[in-house]
Amino acid sequence: YTAEKLRKMWEEEEEEKRKQTVPYAEPKSEYFWKTATNHIIIRAETHGLLEKWGFVSAELVFCEFSEQTQSRHVLPTQRFRFPAGVRPFGLGISCILECPPLGMESHRVEDDQILASSASHHGYSALRGRLNMQSSADEDDVYGGAWCADTEEKEHWFQVNARREVEFTGVITQGRSSDTHDDFVSSYFVAFSNDSRDWTVLHDGYAEWLFYGNVDKDTPVMTEFSYPVVARYIRILPQSWNGSLCMRLEVLGCPYPTENDVPPTDDLDYRHHNYKEMRQMMKVINEECPNITRIYNIGKSSQGLKMYAMEISDNPGEHETGEPEFRYTAGLHGNEVLGRELLLLLMQFLCKEYNDDNPRVHRLVESVRIHLVPSLNPDAYELAYEMGSEMGNWALGHWTEEGYDIFQNFPDLNSILWGAEDRGWVPRVVPNHHIPIPENFLNGSVAVETKAIISWMERTPFVLGANLQGGEKLATYPFDMQRPPRATDGRGGQSVHEYQHMNEETWARIQRQNEGALRETADENLFRWLAMTYAHSHLTMTENQRGSCHTDDVTGGQGIINRASWKPVVGSMNDFSYLHTNCFEISVFLGCDKFPHESELASEWENNREALLAFIEQVHRGIKGVVKDVSGNPLANATVSVEGIKHDVKTAATGDYWRLLNPGEYRVTARADGYTSQTRLCIVGYDANATPCSFTMTKSNWARIQQIMAQRKKKPKLVTTFQRHRCQIRQINKSCSDLFRLAVSGLASVLAVLHTAGKNDNSLCIYTISRDYACLRKITIKNDYSVDIGVFQS
Repeated sequence: YTAEKLRKMWEEEEEEKRKQTVPYAEPKSEYFWKTATNHIIIRAETHGLLEKWGFVSAELVFCEFSEQTQSRHVLPTQRFRFPAGVRPFGLGISCILECPPLGMESHRVEDDQILASSASHHGYSALRGRLNMQSSADEDDVYGGAWCADTEEKEHWFQVNARREVEFTGVITQGRSSDTHDDFVSSYFVAFSNDSRDWTVLHDGYAEWLFYGNVDKDTPVMTEFSYPVVARYIRILPQSWNGSLCMRLEVLGCPYPTENDVPPTDDLDYRHHNYKEMRQMMKVINEECPNITRIYNIGKSSQGLKMYAMEISDNPGEHETGEPEFRYTAGLHGNEVLGRELLLLLMQFLCKEYNDDNPRVHRLVESVRIHLVPSLNPDAYELAYEMGSEMGNWALGHWTEEGYDIFQNFPDLNSILWGAEDRGWVPRVVPNHHIPIPENFLNGSVAVETKAIISWMERTPFVLGANLQGGEKLATYPFDMQRPPRATDGRGGQSVHEYQHMNEETWARIQRQNEGALRETADENLFRWLAMTYAHSHLTMTENQRGSCHTDDVTGGQGIINRASWKPVVGSMNDFSYLHTNCFEISVFLGCDKFPHESELASEWENNREALLAFIEQVHRGIKGVVKDVSGNPLANATVSVEGIKHDVKTAATGDYWRLLNPGEYRVTARADGYTSQTRLCIVGYDANATPCSFTMTKSNWARIQQIMAQRKKKPKLVTTFQRHRCQIRQINKSCSDLFRLAVSGLASVLAVLHTAGKNDNSLCIYTISRDYACLRKITIKNDYSVDIGVFQS
């Protein structure tokens, strides 16, 4: 709307109101008046004053005023706030843009900016007073769940130093994080200072303004001041409390701009998007880049909302042979929203930069099939979105509508693998990869969202992926589940006597090795590289001087940690992805604030942009190839194994495979049912592309015998008994019949030819064993040249 249209709109509305009701009142200010529709209008004839204030292009400026909440929200048509020192005292209120949090929860406010009058003990210092700060399992240690004051002190205060002039507009308070205590502040004063010596308590015109705080320990309560206060320091002065004097808080304020403020470099949509807006955003991106994008859904939530995904590729909708599949997912927990917005920003960025001929983006789009799923738990997100940034507690929106934590709702395949390893069944009985889902799992307590994700994983040959979460700032890699210590049977391991003769350093080293073996995958070094790629490409993830969000730094300054050694979980998405599919997946925790304010999205995009791109590029690290037969036909579900790494991968339906590996030389073997296994040496270098390592397979002897039998129209007969004592070893007789020689000549894996002794029939027994020692076959060629074949598990 132009200013003229806006003026006419309001004049017509005022005229209509005057006809229906008594006029509200005479203007109380020469610059402002309040309409019957609860809007403040700045008179057009004050344009000279507006120009002085900075509103050069504005003839009319509007803002909304609510009688009930005393809150002010700038209308979408005209966002602004008053410059420093400008206050419409005629009405006793001001019309300002809602100010964002200073960053208590996100840790943008650093530890040395926080101070308190006292602390009950070292575990409840002022540093623990950040909004949504979580306590450790032992609440009496150094990680308490709030700032708690020493009640013997007479005066109590909590202070934040903004380090520059800020328009303070409000505070958000919360009680103590605790399973056993119900501590919170129920009322308080607020004071301000520019030098931390002289303090002015906020006044309502009659007395010091007493603000009412919390009524429970978990729910955040926002208090907005009736007008912004310009100062450098702010203090909260508790006056009454429940239980012990404990609180957590966030401060709202608009910092004055400085020369160091850097605007975002990418022209993107930096705001939060609810379900409808997210869908519309994806549709707009698809319309702008129809040749490289495709929107689809992987299933529906329990409330019927679709779980939308966007594919970005030079040939969307089709798996191309030799092109790896990559995925980013977010929103497993509905209240961890930064990942959702980052993926929407990544969609915009890739589309925009592709159209602008960015060579790096072109390489990504043309060499990788990228899948982006911004919301795997849309029902819970809508709940968190309704509460808004900072106002949902730590848990609101974490679970699905049915109460499931999706990340921990997958089949526990770890226990199956580890149990089989303890019994020596791997890989002969239980494979070390693509472990089947236990029977009846999907009929049990499984979220509908989890079922949809599993189905999506199984039908798409993903190679690499990451799920974006929140509440911490680090990257974690599998295993996520801690392996139970192996039971000792007296035949192995260190005895107590041996431990007694070890020095302390040797004992500690052995203990670390044993503990590491309980949580490491066969691809430990590769997973560490993948996690470090994201953490070290992130602008702030490796800054360890601040510690972690809720405790000291647990990553050793690297920004990565094995999940099982940090916060182990059973049935995680990452472990399932590794053991049931070809996909290597990690978790990225994007920040301390699960639901950052909209104003922080631009800086968070800057922090994560390079990391998001660099991690996708790791999909080309290792080897790739196609497994096919001599006729050139692709072989699906062929197994590709690497010597020394007890974790295999399978080929896709088109016969292609990708095996992520660090640089080095590897002996790689391909196996397929009915074909002779093949091994070759593959060298992985340091360049940006995967090393080609393809295989051409020939039919195995067993397959050739089946062909011969089919040609002679004789079906193999299964031998159900296995009597080894009936045969004795003898060498192959050159005078054997042609059929016998034909059968034996191609048996590259023949171990022995045995002759039946002491029996009337003079049949011969040929025992063969496959190279992986998984199957023993008994082939009996009788006098009439008929063949009996028995198959036995070794």
